[in-house]
Order: sequence, then C-alpha cells, then structure tokens
Amino acid sequence: MRNKAIAALASAAQLLLAGAAFAAQPMPWQTDLQPAASGVMKEIRWFEEYTLWFVVPITLFVLLLLIIVVVRFNARSNPVPSKTSHNTLIEVVWTLGPVLVLFLIAIPSFQLLSKELIIPKDADMTIKATGNQWYWSYEYQGEKVLSFDSVLLKDDDRAKFGKEDKGAYPRLLAVDNELVVPVGKTVRVLVTGADVIHAFAMPAFGVKIDAVPGRMNETWFKADAEGLYYGQCSELCGKDHAFMPVAIRVVSDEQYKTWQAAAQSDLNGANKALMAAVDKKNVDVAAK
Repeated sequence: MRNKAIAALASAAQLLLAGAAFAAQPMPWQTDLQPAASGVMKEIRWFEEYTLWFVVPITLFVLLLLIIVVVRFNARSNPVPSKTSHNTLIEVVWTLGPVLVLFLIAIPSFQLLSKELIIPKDADMTIKATGNQWYWSYEYQGEKVLSFDSVLLKDDDRAKFGKEDKGAYPRLLAVDNELVVPVGKTVRVLVTGADVIHAFAMPAFGVKIDAVPGRMNETWFKADAEGLYYGQCSELCGKDHAFMPVAIRVVSDEQYKTWQAAAQSDLNGANKALMAAVDKKNVDVAAK
C-alpha cells in the first residue's frame, strides 16, 4: 500500500513538472519574475539579482544613519547642536561612492539594453503584431503569409476550442488562437498599433515594447524551451485593457511546420491538431 502511495505521488509530481513546462503564467501572490525562457530573460533575472547587492546594503545603511540621527541628535539628547558646516572627507566619500555604484550598475545595464534592442541579422522568421482595441492581430511574413486575430478566450467558448483545462488555459490569459513559433529559432517581431498605443509584453522572454499607431517598432526573442507562455498588453489602452492577453505557444520545429501548413487553410483545425500533439508529448514525458 505504501509503495502504491509513493508511486502515485511520483506520478503526480511528474504531471506537475510537465504542466509547469507546458505553461508559464502569473501565479497568485507572485512577487518574483516569471521563470526565464530565453537568453535575454536570463540576463534580466541576473541583473535584478546583481542590483540587489547594491540596493539592499544602501537601504540598510541609510536606515542605520536615520536611526543614529533620531537617537543621537534629537533636541533632548543633543540640546546644543553642532555648528559643523562641512567635512571634506565625508563630501568626497558621498560623491565618489554613488558615482562608483552607478558606474558598476551602468555597464551591465547598457550591455543588457543592447542585447534587447539590437535585432539579430540572422533572424529565422518575422512576425508582425498589431495591437487593436482589444485584441492582437498576427501576420507571419515570408513566402507563405499567414494572418489571424488572437482574442481573449471566453468561458462559453472553451469547449469549442478544446481548452477546458483552466490550469493550462487560465481565465483572462487564454486566447482563441495562440501565436505559434518553433523552439530555438530567432523570431523578429514588428510591433505597431491600429488605433491607440498598446504594448506587446511577454515576461518569460524579457520582451516589452510599445505598439504605436503609425510607427513600426522592432523586438525579438529566441525561446529556449517548448511550452505555452502568457503575457498581456502593458500600456493602458481603454476600458478592456485588462482583457488583451498575449499567448505564445513554442513547439518543436517539426510541429511548427506541420501546424503552419495546415493553418493556411484551416486555422482552428491546425490549432486543435497541434494541441493534441503537444498533450500527447507531455503525457509521454510524464510517463517516463
């Protein structure tokens, strides 16, 4: 009986691990960044931890100074205040100290910004993302043009699209048609707005860029792991701003090619076939 319980727990853990790999999404009471699914996001997470080595000591040091001032230099403890007007050593330290800290933060910061903003010349594919009130339109550019809208999935339509599982397709984040890309490929994204300013954001990839009407902005990402990743419009764009999610499904190159060929004539059928293939693969991984 005990062995069966252990086996059941192991199976449940495997399914949970498979589910975690299947979807990256915000979690209740989450205070940390989403797990990194691209090289850029890994550097962003490193930079966040790196800056904390400066922020925490400085915060504690300032707090200590405030406590010392409150205790030692209040009117009761120090009725005769000092008339010292300046101290050369202190002034030099508090000038050079912040300059050094800013210098140590600026160097990796500029390197990270360059990596985010400079589009690789050898991009494998280009996708245009257009923000509308309140959904996204995607257009795959190349020899075979494919375009479709990605709209927030309504609860009444879950059965229609085969997305009853709210763990994988969470409320207010799931969409009817995900943006599908192959794993390990450099994806160049052209971003614009059709009406007002929106923002295309995918936290797991370290991507966030404004979608401005009349202007074409560029960004890129290279997903390191297969799965379903969620983001949202991150620029206040009207009454339904909170209902404009971004969903990107990362699959194997073979699955992507199969999906793209089928989507040319039947997008909904191609999506369902891809979902079935992904679900089967997750089950096979969990069974091993």
